Amino acid sequence: MSDRGAGSQGKAPSLPPVTPGDISVFEDRGSYVLRDQNGMALYQYDLDVDGRPHCSGTCAVIWPPVLASIGASAVVGDWKTIPRGTARQWTYRGKPVYTYSKDAPGETKGDGVEGKWRLISL
Repeated sequence: MSDRGAGSQGKAPSLPPVTPGDISVFEDRGSYVLRDQNGMALYQYDLDVDGRPHCSGTCAVIWPPVLASIGASAVVGDWKTIPRGTARQWTYRGKPVYTYSKDAPGETKGDGVEGKWRLISL
């Protein structure tokens, strides 16, 4: 986690991006990789085009939404929360954030699944 500013895309910026307390930042081969507090990689769904989550039901079992912890700030840099049932889901740059149930901590098997799921890295 960091409370310092973000840099540009591509090569990892000199300072880690600003993230909420629920999100961890790791540097990996010149890029920053974002994970939840359990070490699970974070993904976005191409069909979430209007800032609302379109992954629900069985989809949300396979792709669990990343929920904000109780008491988390609603806005942290490029991160904002949106309603998700009685909870709040994190979004990054306006798109809801998920993990992938078939990943283990540190894995990124979900990147590119169905051509619609993208790993979040900076």
